[in-house]
Amino acid sequence: MKKNKNRLLTCAALFASATVIIHLLNKVIAASASLKEMLDKFQKSTYNWRFGKVNYSKRGKGSPVLLIHDIIPGCSGYEWHKIEKHLAMEHTVYTLDLLGCGSSEKPGMTYTNFVYTQLICDFVKNVIREKTDIIASGFSGSFSIMACRNEENIFNKLILVNPPSISKLNQTPAEKDKFLKFLLEIPVFGTLVYHIVVSRKNIVNSFIEDMFYNPFHIDEDMTDAFYEAAHLGGPYAKAVYSSYASKFMNININNGLKAIDHSILIIEGETETNGNSIIESYHTSNSAIEHVVIKKSKHFPHIENSEAFMEQVKVFL
Repeated sequence: MKKNKNRLLTCAALFASATVIIHLLNKVIAASASLKEMLDKFQKSTYNWRFGKVNYSKRGKGSPVLLIHDIIPGCSGYEWHKIEKHLAMEHTVYTLDLLGCGSSEKPGMTYTNFVYTQLICDFVKNVIREKTDIIASGFSGSFSIMACRNEENIFNKLILVNPPSISKLNQTPAEKDKFLKFLLEIPVFGTLVYHIVVSRKNIVNSFIEDMFYNPFHIDEDMTDAFYEAAHLGGPYAKAVYSSYASKFMNININNGLKAIDHSILIIEGETETNGNSIIESYHTSNSAIEHVVIKKSKHFPHIENSEAFMEQVKVFL
């Protein structure tokens, strides 16, 4: 009996020690990721939204355009750094760091499509205060479509850059997805798993395998910016990824696509995975949607081939 008790105490001591060590390691990883302060190089204003502080930048003069970054790990307003200045020559450009992303506040909550739909609508009504064009990257295209569906009078034209497939958005969280979310949200150990997912090596590998047509287009500044954005906020930085990976952000956008009467342009990278089938599925829901393909680019045509991207934006807007 005494021997079993000693073993139990030893295991408890080892577990406590491991927890403390991993907690300290998590803090070191998060702190070191922000040493270059890449996101602080951009002048930011703050919108005090009901769920947390949202940072954004504003530049230029003219009709307003709202730039909304993708939701994959490490994304922030930095994603638009190649086109902001060019766009600002003819427009007032608002570049948003979505709640839970970039330098915005990162509350530990479940992030859903509805949360971001409301954020976009409230931001346009309370900050921009004019009818606004939107350029949305990746998964954020679904937020923008639903925002136009809910508040059609405050939006003008909509550009979707490599939006996700409609079939992917229709997937609802299964038990395994809910379990994944539970695991990621475990203090200390879940944070360590997240830090492994968003390690510098994994971010670069994701760029090479999924995001870029030409790996030589990946520069150190962009890697640093993504790495920093993925770690700002300490243990709460994982909340958006947890909701995204477990499909809590998914929503059926078919009714929204069919209902909205806004001009929509899809910009697709030449080698984006399943790009043609994704465009066809959007056309099935709304035949009025226009689309163009940017040569020599993949998931980030606005970074890889910004000149060709801007040509299409100028024609459409």
